[in-house]
Amino acid sequence: MIAPYPTLRVERKYWSDGHRVVVGIDEVGRGSWAGPVTVAAVVPGEEHLKGVRDSKMLTPGEREKAAARVRGWARAIGVGHASHEECDLVGMTEAQRRAAGRALEQLAAQGFHPDRIVLDGKHDYLAMPRVVRTIVKGDQTVLSVAAASVIAKTTRDAIMAEEAEHYPAYGFESNRGYPAPQHKAALAGYGPSAIHRRSWIFMDYCLWGGIERFERQPTLFPAAFDA
Repeated sequence: MIAPYPTLRVERKYWSDGHRVVVGIDEVGRGSWAGPVTVAAVVPGEEHLKGVRDSKMLTPGEREKAAARVRGWARAIGVGHASHEECDLVGMTEAQRRAAGRALEQLAAQGFHPDRIVLDGKHDYLAMPRVVRTIVKGDQTVLSVAAASVIAKTTRDAIMAEEAEHYPAYGFESNRGYPAPQHKAALAGYGPSAIHRRSWIFMDYCLWGGIERFERQPTLFPAAFDA
């Protein structure tokens, strides 16, 4: 089944209800074994934007073109990150909250304070129930959320491509830190890099002594190594 194209239907409903600033938010990097988690917040333009879909449905080249379109269309954009250290130290939910907070701070600096936030998924990791509406597969149906998914993905991909130059064995330029054959083989041969999340369960399979560990977050990805 082909997923529907995202529209401004949800945003327009909130605008008609008097919510002046509607923000779409999406994240990328939650399931990665290395690098940051990245959250983008987009204040959409009032007219429909073509060529933007959930970032997972676009090729890298299409994502770059879509990101350029979003940057020319959006009223404001914020992008926040939580580092791999934060993912380890505070857990993923708090790391996502911190990254989203940083993205919203960027919007505030541009004069945009959300009256309503549309968040992809079913979990309000912002813990703002009076403002947030969660929508499962919102990145496929809500244009501002799809735009946020594209901005978050292209921004984080660029970060991981830069990291690949420092850690060439892991293939970060293609797998972006997610489990992939080259990534797993490099972990088996070299152990974790400086940007790996050391509380993740894959660390239990690294047969390297003397590696500094964080206490594993047991509820994150219980079968991550087999993903």
